[in-house]
Amino acid sequence: MTGGLPDIFNIYKVILLGYWWIWLPVALFFILRMMWLDYIRSEYLKSIEWTLLEISFPREAIKSPKAMEQIFSGLHVTERKLKFKDKYIKGELPTWFSIEIVGDGGRIRILLRTPEKYRNLVESQIYAQYPDAEISETQDYVNDLPFGIPNKDYDIWGTELILTQPDAYPIRTYPFFFQEKEIEERTDPMAGLFEFLSSLNFQEHLWLQILISPVDDEWKKEAEKVVGKILGKEVKSSKKSGSLIIKEVSGWLDAFLKGVTDFFTGPSTKAETKEEKKVENLAAYLSPGQKEVVSAIEANIAKLGFRTMIREMYWAHKDVFSKDKTAAVGGFFKQFNTQNLNGFKPNKLVTPGRSKIFKKRREPGQKRYILRLYKNRQFIFHRPRRGFVFNTEELATVFHIPLKYVKVERIPRIEAKKGGPPTSLPTI
Repeated sequence: MTGGLPDIFNIYKVILLGYWWIWLPVALFFILRMMWLDYIRSEYLKSIEWTLLEISFPREAIKSPKAMEQIFSGLHVTERKLKFKDKYIKGELPTWFSIEIVGDGGRIRILLRTPEKYRNLVESQIYAQYPDAEISETQDYVNDLPFGIPNKDYDIWGTELILTQPDAYPIRTYPFFFQEKEIEERTDPMAGLFEFLSSLNFQEHLWLQILISPVDDEWKKEAEKVVGKILGKEVKSSKKSGSLIIKEVSGWLDAFLKGVTDFFTGPSTKAETKEEKKVENLAAYLSPGQKEVVSAIEANIAKLGFRTMIREMYWAHKDVFSKDKTAAVGGFFKQFNTQNLNGFKPNKLVTPGRSKIFKKRREPGQKRYILRLYKNRQFIFHRPRRGFVFNTEELATVFHIPLKYVKVERIPRIEAKKGGPPTSLPTI
């Protein structure tokens, strides 16, 4: 027993010194790869021209979140597949937009940041649904933050939100709040948030940021696996052989033998028919809750998807700072949670004060980190757990324009509709 640790250290020593020519080039490759990607991506980000747009909507606009869903669907055309050269030579990243609800001392603003080259697309999509809206370029409000916050005068708190379940499971969406009701009787899920933002003290600021990036249909394959598991389909697992080469060769051999058999006997549908019958039989025995889950997932993946990140930021003078104010935003997102599907929760990795180890020493740095992410509108593509995929209906649920009957006085609205030119004007 006493010689156990020395023996282990000797083994590691032999591996490190005797086989350095194997592991060192591999380690250097990954280190240099990471450094190269960081450099070319930073250069690519510097080359993007961004535009921050402020949007005001007509007071008489009575439209359901479906209008906002159509806007998101229109923005999905910016999705594109990045090739090897785009990723590893040019450092390109997927397109993304930032939708922001800004509450400053009781005043509410609705902003959208877009690459300049997509500005016309963004404006045309908004005007298509809200012809009387006003869109104007504005200065970046994040530059008004006090220097060095948190400091002796101001404090700050922020977090990112993630989902409680995999992306396949949808949250509660706007049809739940709007279905089969007269417009005056509908409960707009945005109402509580805007009411709260309008009640902030003049020294308080609460900002909400929703980053979206269109994705292809790859995410739907994982959702289909979840449905298959609920229905009792057998999940194909790789053979337990230790070598990937053996697995590859085995797969080729199986495919070759199947091809030869099908050539002489014709393709067999017996196994598929048996599997289909098995699934149909299992589906008949699903509980009502399971049927609801399957139906919800299938409806979820029937729409276009966006990679999504949500951040919340609250800052105020220390005389009025109250972390409890952030609970109102948490309550806004909680209304979309369900027991059997999906919901929101704070991401512990970036929430200040979550860790009890050296809490006081680490908390200021954690606050500055989440603030830096917010100010830069930083989309973290290389760490999937930092975000999630929402379809257009889910996005329209968490962000849309409150209806006319939501009586929030400080939402930026246009008092009068824009009219067309008089018919008496001379024409050519």
